[in-house]
Amino acid sequence: MLVLGAGFGGLELASALSERLGEDLDLVLIDRAEGFVFGFSKLDVMFGRRHAPEVFHPYGELTKPGVRFVQADILAIDPVAKRVDTDAGAFEGDVLVIALGADLDPSATPGLVEAGHEFYTPEGAFAVAEVLAGFDGGHVVVGVTSTPFKCPPAPSETALLVHDFLVDRGLRDSSSISLVMPLPVPIPPSPAASAALLEAFAERGIGWHPERLVRRLDADRKVAVFSDGSEMPFDLFLGVPKHTVPPVVEEAGLTVDGWVPVDPLTLQTQFPDVYAVGDVTSVGTPKAGVFSEGQATVVAARLLARHHGAPEDHTYDGHGICYLEFGEGTVAKVDVVFRSGQAPAGTLEGPSAMVTAEKGDFGTSRIRRWFGREWPAPR
Repeated sequence: MLVLGAGFGGLELASALSERLGEDLDLVLIDRAEGFVFGFSKLDVMFGRRHAPEVFHPYGELTKPGVRFVQADILAIDPVAKRVDTDAGAFEGDVLVIALGADLDPSATPGLVEAGHEFYTPEGAFAVAEVLAGFDGGHVVVGVTSTPFKCPPAPSETALLVHDFLVDRGLRDSSSISLVMPLPVPIPPSPAASAALLEAFAERGIGWHPERLVRRLDADRKVAVFSDGSEMPFDLFLGVPKHTVPPVVEEAGLTVDGWVPVDPLTLQTQFPDVYAVGDVTSVGTPKAGVFSEGQATVVAARLLARHHGAPEDHTYDGHGICYLEFGEGTVAKVDVVFRSGQAPAGTLEGPSAMVTAEKGDFGTSRIRRWFGREWPAPR
């Protein structure tokens, strides 16, 4: 069996199958990275709650029975033969699962690399920590450059945490913060979460600019140019870069309209025994790790049922939770369900210290399950 990508989906799939099959499993897990970083850990590093080495989980520590990790660049995918060519050789399997996520392309937005800073890759977020350390105040713009984008709450979280950072540094009175997003409200599936965020923005004096995309940055004038032609000056621009399907997935003929279509209940692609989970798909859920994990759980259950000669009746229900930083040490939780043909429904719990602790447990439990070790809580 081949699993491409060792994020939430790939790690959970490998863990679930290894747990049940042990040495009877023959799974090759391929990723070009050396290790795993939670999305929320990038904010921890950006705002000084963890150091970069603390949030890096090396794939070399994976010691699961029946699982072999291969660090390699994937050069070609043959979904018919279920064969993958990499710079570490070729691999074939009876089942292929694509969990490669979305690629990020800061250079696709003119001026972003030259005049702004993206914070969605680990490298970008870690670099922003140094930028913030030297920032002496001014207008901070948090902006989204394309849709869809991963972790829809992240821009809102960033704006709130920038506020806390500036307050702690004594720079808030001499600074302003604007949040620019293409959505009509911060979290469309959860009206309660959106209302709470808008209230938090108002209380903290954070400017909210909905239904706008940042099309380019003018490096000479230090202004962001929006999709409607309007402009906004900035002293520090923190951007969500353009998301694209990995080119090797598109070249394999797996995509339609930019992403991989799958059966929303089984996660199977148009090719027999080829599945796709997470951000690489167009399944209809947000591009966030917890949804990839849930989809991987379904694929694992169906493959285990097949192995044991049982009915493959497990289906994906579109359910996921998302933790949302509100600043000032508090976190909220959005519980949401996305079902095909139905409007998503979400509820809000918190923000509270209790949910903050629950978020910590979420991270430590995954590292314990996936890597077999403990992970200390952030400072």
